[in-house]
Amino acid sequence: MSRADEIYRATCLDILNNGFSDEGLEVRPHWPDGTPAHTIKKFGVVNRYDLAEEFPIMTLRRTYWKSAVDELLWIWQKKSNRIDELGSHVWDEWAGEDGTIGKAYGYQLGLKHQYPEGEFDQVDRVLYLLKNNPNSRRILTSIFNFEDLHEMNLYPCAYSMTFNVTGNVLNGILNQRSQDMLTANNWNVCQYAVLMHMLAQVSGLQVGELVHVIADCHIYDRHIPMVKAMLEKEGFPAPKFSVDESITDFYAFTKNSFKVEDYQFHPFDFEIPMAI
Repeated sequence: MSRADEIYRATCLDILNNGFSDEGLEVRPHWPDGTPAHTIKKFGVVNRYDLAEEFPIMTLRRTYWKSAVDELLWIWQKKSNRIDELGSHVWDEWAGEDGTIGKAYGYQLGLKHQYPEGEFDQVDRVLYLLKNNPNSRRILTSIFNFEDLHEMNLYPCAYSMTFNVTGNVLNGILNQRSQDMLTANNWNVCQYAVLMHMLAQVSGLQVGELVHVIADCHIYDRHIPMVKAMLEKEGFPAPKFSVDESITDFYAFTKNSFKVEDYQFHPFDFEIPMAI
């Protein structure tokens, strides 16, 4: 069983056994048939992944990691909000008539700001500091821009990254306001693990810990039987992860710059209903 499986199993069991149910309360999400989408949740979940130890991908079910990386590059490299610039269809339901998701995600990372050293967007500022002032305690991004929330088709869930260099090791904290454990948890973990590898490589650093902080960590009511069935399985060892070591420019990475070899996973035989 991979370490990611162990963390996922422990988090889900804690939610199922000790979580708070909002059944009977008024909630915003609903199922396509109009029924309220209730959850059972835990507040303030903190999971730690040692990226130097293994790549944190689940084997209890398949994570489509290449699609996850494609979305990550769409946000962090292209700094885009246009769905026609994304290889998958994960954002289709949030697209407006203009073909964008509004002033959300990549749009926010691409906004330029003035600093003493010059003008940077958020990603280029991180790259600059990691190379020129790695001991800074101010290396972070945030896309939860209150000024633009009314023009976002979806408020950002994973909204902030804080980077910290200890010696020659790059560590990071991913802050997330809300997390659907069945559909999105390992997708996000794999994305930001890849981001950590990218930033470390182009900055001449070693990759360290990814700490995932989740404010509202939940399982939807109609997902509970699926999660329970998945947790009954025994996982496989973590696969081997590698990065094209010739790349020194953050913007030169593609989804084919990464390899996950010997990835074994259990089949997932359920059709997952999506709350909206």
